[in-house]
Amino acid sequence: MRIRTLAQTVVAGLLLAVTVQAQTVKLDSKLTAYKKVSGVSGNLNSIGSDTLNNLMAYWVEGFGKKYPNVKIQVEGKGSTTAPPALIEGTSQLGPMSREMKGEEIDKFEKKWGYQPTKVAVAIDTLAVFVNKNNAIKSLSMQQVDAIFSKTRKGGSAKDIKTWGELGLTGEAANRTLSLYGRNSASGTYGYFKEHALFKGDYKDTVKEQPGSSSVVQSVGSDRFAIGYSGIGYATSGVRAVPLSDEKKNGGTAFPATYENALSGKYPLSRFLYVYINKDPKKPIDPLTREFLKFVLSKEGQEIVVKDGFLPLTARMEGEENSKLK
Repeated sequence: MRIRTLAQTVVAGLLLAVTVQAQTVKLDSKLTAYKKVSGVSGNLNSIGSDTLNNLMAYWVEGFGKKYPNVKIQVEGKGSTTAPPALIEGTSQLGPMSREMKGEEIDKFEKKWGYQPTKVAVAIDTLAVFVNKNNAIKSLSMQQVDAIFSKTRKGGSAKDIKTWGELGLTGEAANRTLSLYGRNSASGTYGYFKEHALFKGDYKDTVKEQPGSSSVVQSVGSDRFAIGYSGIGYATSGVRAVPLSDEKKNGGTAFPATYENALSGKYPLSRFLYVYINKDPKKPIDPLTREFLKFVLSKEGQEIVVKDGFLPLTARMEGEENSKLK
């Protein structure tokens, strides 16, 4: 489900403000405060998204303070690793920065007889980053496609190789764009391919990185670099470029803010998910249920904001909690 379809879920009465990546994000005052329950114990494994790796670790830390006898192991090598782990039963939590593909769901259903349960846990704006000293003001989605894709399915008439072709002058004009991105195991790689490259193919010159932080670090150390990553990995060395879609919003460029994500004005907004194996004929495992309730709660969403991502609204929290019965 795209974020733009949920713009109507924004509610009034937002009280707590936290500054994240130079933007003020307000937590919905109606988010539920988490209440500790008795009888929760055991172990969980989490295998999946690199984008969600830090968030999962912070959530585990916060949850562990309430339940010190619970142990949760977190492994984040890419969203592609989540479905096989859930299918084989080697993990109970499958963080993903994209939705499962049809073939992944089919394999799960073939093994278990029902589909996996998808729980949205946070909102992300997938950012196109440049070095902090880069003067580029904005990019269209068609330009982004021509920068990163060799197939240019977005409609650009020509390839874009230099910063001069994007309007920069002086020393930068003749400098070649140095491209950074994720590897194919990453959900971010898949999401960017589908939505920014219009399902086209990456250029062979894109330097694939093992993690989101590696992309951002590379862009931060190279004045003529450009790369993509979740907004939560932004550092002082990079800048997220406002993006426009020439076919929507009149071609106006919008920054990657919370408000623009919720309204759908920013073209690369997405949910982040945790998939679980829940038999619809049986109640959910208490440990899995309480961990996800904590993630969705006010406390869990405060962690989302502190880690640089964007929180769910109270209505979204209610919708996701209804899946945990």
